[in-house]
Amino acid sequence: MFRMRSIPKGILSIALTTAFITGSTAAVTASETATVESRNEQFREGFPRQFESWHQTSEMDFNSKYLGNTPDDMLKKDPRLVVLWAGYAFARDYNAPRGHMYAITDLRNTLRTGSPTGPNDGPMPNACWTCKSPDVTRLISTIGSDEFFTGKLASKGSEIVNPIGCADCHDTSKDLMPLKAGRPHLNDALAALGRPMEKMTHQDNKSLVCAQCHNEYYFSGEKKSVVLPWANGIKGEQIEAYYDNIGFSDWTHALSRAPMLKAQHPGWEIWQQGVHGRNNVSCVDCHMPKRSDKGVTFTDHRVVSPLRDVKATCQSCHSQDEQYLLDVTYARQDQVEEIKLKAEDLLVRAHLEAKAAWDAGANTEEMKKALTLIRHAQWRWDFSIASHGASFHAPEEVLRLLGTSVEKAGEARVKLTRLLARYGITEEIPVPDLSSKEKAQAYLGFDMKKLKAEKKVFLETLVPQWDAEAKAKGRL
Repeated sequence: MFRMRSIPKGILSIALTTAFITGSTAAVTASETATVESRNEQFREGFPRQFESWHQTSEMDFNSKYLGNTPDDMLKKDPRLVVLWAGYAFARDYNAPRGHMYAITDLRNTLRTGSPTGPNDGPMPNACWTCKSPDVTRLISTIGSDEFFTGKLASKGSEIVNPIGCADCHDTSKDLMPLKAGRPHLNDALAALGRPMEKMTHQDNKSLVCAQCHNEYYFSGEKKSVVLPWANGIKGEQIEAYYDNIGFSDWTHALSRAPMLKAQHPGWEIWQQGVHGRNNVSCVDCHMPKRSDKGVTFTDHRVVSPLRDVKATCQSCHSQDEQYLLDVTYARQDQVEEIKLKAEDLLVRAHLEAKAAWDAGANTEEMKKALTLIRHAQWRWDFSIASHGASFHAPEEVLRLLGTSVEKAGEARVKLTRLLARYGITEEIPVPDLSSKEKAQAYLGFDMKKLKAEKKVFLETLVPQWDAEAKAKGRL
């Protein structure tokens, strides 16, 4: 039997006892409005099981051999990263991601977004909000993409306040809340691949709602709008060629002066190149398994690693026992970790050797080939590991890419060694003490006390103003 539940006026009146993400049917009433409802709380009554499981993304109770859902300090775990990202904000602060519930909080808290004091202040554009909230979908639908992307991040701090939730993945203007990826950049990128959204199946959409955020992207143009660089294809080298062709770089490395690329989180791109992606086993199938509650089947909206509950995820398809599946997964992750660290060691040395070459008097033409190799080597390393789940999604592809990273970093070092010798430097370039994040940051001259003090002021002054304004507008 279906049981009618009402959602407050202005949203939807929907009765649902099976999961709306699985394509099942339910008794419904007509939609009262055709609008994007970004307040997740408004769906608690109509979708109680989905809402409660979504709310569990706030829990931090799982760690596997590599990562989990706790905000591990990745710079502390691996201080090499500070040198690899020298001159870029990631060298200040980089934590492993928590659940969707923390999307807004963690964006506000990270040192990477700076410490704005007003709407027109701070280092980051509005594009940084793009994947953090259903308020983004609401704003784009009302003011348009051009207006949304105009200005600094702080200019929309009081508008974007609800963490990743319902309207990010569902069309809240429709009675059955069908899956819908609300970010227009995904539609544009799929069209460039010859795979327009209107031709996608429900099974495709179970991954595309994730693909709109778990992807590689860059900020384009004066307004810094989000673009997915898929015109050449979605493999690491194809995206690398795209960036090379348009002359794009995210930053200039503070030591080597190489024009660098920062991979974001190319989860969808990497997933497609693994066995699950090739067989269209969707993100939802593994990260949002079906559950039963009092005879009702629904989709678990606690988006978390499948390794947290192997029985409900992996063993819904695989017959092997849990320990076997974990052992296979960890063996692959161990292999990736080993090659990843080799690539990092080579890249750290390449950056330092490039700095030594500049200091010795090398010119731009002499450095060009070595810096291009560093750019490509680090891009391939970063593309391989930035999405965190890559070593599970497509371990063979990740190992292949990391192998090319090691190769190119080695080639860069050979060129730099010869160049240094030309300038009379034949001894090995010393590596600074990178035994801790603090020592690595001190080597680069960071004033971390100042950065943290500024962030504290921002969190205690501007953020409360944003929340108060949002409540006054009925946004929270």
